[in-house]
Amino acid sequence: MVGLLTRFKEDMKAYKSVDPAARNYLEIFLCYPGFHAVMWHRYNHFLSKKLKLKLLARFSSQLVRFFTGIEIHPGATIGRRLVIDHGMGVVIGETSIMGDDCIMYHGTTLGGKGTELGKRHPTVGNNVIIYAGAKILGNITIGDNVVIGADSLVLKDLPSDCIAVGCPVKIVTQL
Repeated sequence: MVGLLTRFKEDMKAYKSVDPAARNYLEIFLCYPGFHAVMWHRYNHFLSKKLKLKLLARFSSQLVRFFTGIEIHPGATIGRRLVIDHGMGVVIGETSIMGDDCIMYHGTTLGGKGTELGKRHPTVGNNVIIYAGAKILGNITIGDNVVIGADSLVLKDLPSDCIAVGCPVKIVTQL
């Protein structure tokens, strides 16, 4: 339980530092659906992975989706301090892995490309920003310190330290 409380505090501080509209922690706690979705995901992930209560975790995740508009599969692994800003329509698939200190905006997807089994969703590194409407699909890897532009379609690996935009995505700056 201490781990969940630590994550709770870290996530709240991340929202406060990233979003200039966040006036105080109470507002984040009460009014930020991205924060709610991430907190519930941490609990659902624990139910699914540690307690093996997969159906309960999945059902709970669907309730969270109903209330927040954000769907995070309980099987997904998300890092510390994930911020989902204006999160309506965000989808994070079952085998997705996200690093620490990432930011996702509305309408973004970490999804699969078909009915393959096993690892079928993206792995996203640390310090990644995914702007509104971007779709990252398949068992691909996004490196650390990457910025993915709005409405981009990512179907291939992206190296660390770059800015990528477009449909299909192209690297426009290597940092």
